[in-house]
Amino acid sequence: MTKRICIIGAGPSGLAVLRAFESARRQGVEIPELVCYEKQDDWGGLWHYTWRTGLDAHGEPVHGSMYRYLWSNGPKECLEFADYPFEEHFGRPIPSYPPRAVLHDYIIGRVEKSGVRRYIQFQTPVRWVEYHEDADNFSVTVHDHNNDEVDTETFDYVFVASGHFSTPNVPYFPGVEVFPGRVLHAHDFRDACEFSGKRLLVVGSSYSAEDIASQCYKYGAESITFSYRSAALEFDWPESFSSKPLLTHLDGKTAHFKDGSAVEVDAIILCTGYLHHFPFLPDDLRLRTNNRLYPLNLYKGVFWEANPRLVYIGMQDQYYTFNMFDAQAWYARDVILGRMQLPEADTMAADIKKWRALEEALEDPFQAIDFQTEYTRDLLAATDYPTLDVDRIAELFKEWEHHKVEDIMGFRDRSYPSTLTGNMAPVHHTPWLQAMDDSLAAFLGDAEGETPPAAGSQ
Repeated sequence: MTKRICIIGAGPSGLAVLRAFESARRQGVEIPELVCYEKQDDWGGLWHYTWRTGLDAHGEPVHGSMYRYLWSNGPKECLEFADYPFEEHFGRPIPSYPPRAVLHDYIIGRVEKSGVRRYIQFQTPVRWVEYHEDADNFSVTVHDHNNDEVDTETFDYVFVASGHFSTPNVPYFPGVEVFPGRVLHAHDFRDACEFSGKRLLVVGSSYSAEDIASQCYKYGAESITFSYRSAALEFDWPESFSSKPLLTHLDGKTAHFKDGSAVEVDAIILCTGYLHHFPFLPDDLRLRTNNRLYPLNLYKGVFWEANPRLVYIGMQDQYYTFNMFDAQAWYARDVILGRMQLPEADTMAADIKKWRALEEALEDPFQAIDFQTEYTRDLLAATDYPTLDVDRIAELFKEWEHHKVEDIMGFRDRSYPSTLTGNMAPVHHTPWLQAMDDSLAAFLGDAEGETPPAAGSQ
């Protein structure tokens, strides 16, 4: 009997799984039946922008944390699919830091070309997954909003590819309930123009704090104060930026900090991270972890140690993204297709312990980049995924880190060579700080607003 695979989510992780199996099918391999459930109305995961916050049209929690004016915060050359260069999609080299619409076009162009949309059921959130030991299979219950029907089907494997940047971690600060201004988590941030002329407090010191603060500065915030818990964002920020230790409480519009200082603010954005949240999984199948490079209980970062028929994709903290998801998907595919065998339980446990110990010994971002490079290399070496020069990608990541330190507001004006074609990306026609139009047409045109040549997916 043909095996059946359930894939939860049609973002970059879930699409990587579909693409991996479709690649094998096109080589003449008999693959399992694939069914992908996606709660949104289209594919792309976080890259599928929605204006909505809170609840969607069906009363489901909004998945997307994407905001207008988001540009890639790392070189596109580091996330390029090995089997689909940017140049193939767009017909020419493009600048290294594209806005969301351009990256979304690239992601979708690849899966449209591979024809995997037929496997996906949209507007169909998964309600519950249960493993049946006697039958060695899973029952998966979903709510099909297209027909307003609840249905349960049986699968031999389940891939959890629902991401971990959609359920906000929201701390409480005394006085926030009567703060006379806007308070929101980064998950609900949509438009930096809302904060033009405002004195903004950004709580957090990771990538979302860094990027949202930069966006708000670009679109006219009067001042930006960072509040950090453990370490400040050590960049050469413009004069209107300041940094304070952790917020302790609010008194009207006055924000008080751990060092005894205070600042008047008009709005607060909580860039305080996300939770790994899987309300559709029982305790014995549910990954519980903070955001880290090597979560426990996942062999090779993907197979649920206690039951390897459950596979998680993309659950790591990330330098590598799209191509690492590919590496995970190709590896998991080959195990399921019988090309590789998983080791005994004690060997898997020892391997997880080894990787975790290496992660815990990391001392700086450069070591972290090397760690994830080795992890990705380990997966790629076992499969037929096209050649990916992870050493060159690691070098680009390190150049990117240096460029951010040199100019936090100008690093997106840099260019890098493709690790696939060797061609250098052109310099964008408009410096990032002056590029106010983030549309695909403006980015690909010779100047803002000009019509670009047709992209590969159109």
